[in-house]
Amino acid sequence: MTSSIGDVVLMDEELATLRRFTRSPSVSAGEALRARIVLQAAAGAGTSEIARRLGISRPTVICWRERYRSGGIEALRDAPRPGRPKVVDETEILARTLQPPPKRLGVTHWSTRLLAAELGCGDATVARCWRRFGLKPWRRETFKFSTDPELEAKVRDVVGLYLNPPEKAIVLCVDEKSQIQALDRTAPILPLRPGLPERATHDYVRHGTTTLFAALEVSTGKVTDACYDRHGKAEFLNFLKTVARAYPRRELHVVCDNYHTHKHEEIKRWLQRHPRITLHFTPTSGSWLNLVEVFFSIITRQAIRRGTFKSVKELIEAIRRFIDGWNDRCHPFTWTKTADEILPHARRQRTSDAGH
Repeated sequence: MTSSIGDVVLMDEELATLRRFTRSPSVSAGEALRARIVLQAAAGAGTSEIARRLGISRPTVICWRERYRSGGIEALRDAPRPGRPKVVDETEILARTLQPPPKRLGVTHWSTRLLAAELGCGDATVARCWRRFGLKPWRRETFKFSTDPELEAKVRDVVGLYLNPPEKAIVLCVDEKSQIQALDRTAPILPLRPGLPERATHDYVRHGTTTLFAALEVSTGKVTDACYDRHGKAEFLNFLKTVARAYPRRELHVVCDNYHTHKHEEIKRWLQRHPRITLHFTPTSGSWLNLVEVFFSIITRQAIRRGTFKSVKELIEAIRRFIDGWNDRCHPFTWTKTADEILPHARRQRTSDAGH
């Protein structure tokens, strides 16, 4: 069927397409306007009436009506615009971005302006290319591989404790968070207000440090803690005794890292006299396997970083208040990855495509 009112004839398919042009958010405003011109011409509206309804000039109406007659719907679409050819090909921008800047520039990575000046183009051109291909030279991430010769054995040992703990035994993760500073701001903290975050001065006064020793019970999330001025073998041994008293007559499996005080001869002799306590060590550069590190991250964010303390005593009191509250609402820490899933990412690959 056709619509032949006026001097423009439309087939049903063309009529539906043009109506879709006027409603679709993906069609440009120019194409939608041209579709309305043709639709109103097909409905019998005259040139002056169409121009008045759409707020355009009569020559514009005549132009697009004639173009439709000669070329159909395709003639209404935006045509490629002529312009200056690209000064720099995107391939060249990509190639230079992936190479370090020349030494004469004295910089470690490209910026849009530096690379644009080097290639003789606009910095907006470089920025568009980087956005298109997801390049962010200003960002840098870190990684580290474990070189521990007993890597696999230690990973399987620790992960095995998390996923399949020994029956009637308690698995604890122990570590120390050293050099926690008692910082006091030089002006009172401005409290949270609608539309304004809490604000504190950038500068501060140091009032000393403390070291937090913590033992996280994996099955419950409960934390046993102690604060010391130092973090040597004597403090670690004293904390192990505190943990042993907190869990009397229970078999304890303690996960800790490779800090040298954890393997001191005095510690080994004490463990021989207390065979119910067994230490399990994470691999070198693998302290992320120790779940107490997650707790240290939580207490830092929620109780220490934004606190203000006039003395080490105040800092220790704040730490203990937080841990008391934590133990009232604690929850199990659930490990989800198996050793077979972890090991391929924990050791350095024999071959690499890094280009160095």
